[in-house]
Amino acid sequence: MTPQDFENLMRPVMTEIAEGPVDAALEDRLNTAFPTGGEAFEAIESACHAAIAEGWMCSNGDGDRRYGRVIEASPETRDLSVDVVDLRDIVGPHHRHPTGEVCMIMPVDAQARFDDRGAGWCVNPPGSEHRPTVTGGRALVLYLLPNGQIEFT
Repeated sequence: MTPQDFENLMRPVMTEIAEGPVDAALEDRLNTAFPTGGEAFEAIESACHAAIAEGWMCSNGDGDRRYGRVIEASPETRDLSVDVVDLRDIVGPHHRHPTGEVCMIMPVDAQARFDDRGAGWCVNPPGSEHRPTVTGGRALVLYLLPNGQIEFT
C-alpha cells in the first residue's frame, strides 16, 4: 500500500463528500454508500492498518496518540485533506472545524467509541468544535477536512 494507492482508494468517498454540504444528510449518505462491514469501508480500514504497520501513516506522536496527515487538500482530492489518528482511551486537543469535518470511525477494540459513537461515519458541520475523545480502548479515526482547515484552540 503506497500513499498514492491510498489516495486512489479514497477517491469515491471524496467524490461523495464533494457532492453537497457537510451536514447530517452527508452523514446519512456516507453510511448508506460506504457502510460499516461493506467492501469499501473494510478496504479503507485494512489499508489504514497496513499503512500504519508500514510506518507512513500515523507516524507522529507516541503511545496512546499517533497521528498524521496522509493526503493534502488539492483539486485532485476535491479540496479535501485526509488525516488518520490512532487513539487509545484519550481526550485530544480542543479544536474547531471552520469548514466541517467528516470522520470514519474504525474501532480496533470492540468497545471503543469515538465521541461516544461506534464504527461508521460521523459528520461535524462547519463551525463545530470538540475535544476528540476515545473511550473503551483503541480506535482509528480517519477524518477529511474541506480545504484542510482545522483550528486548534
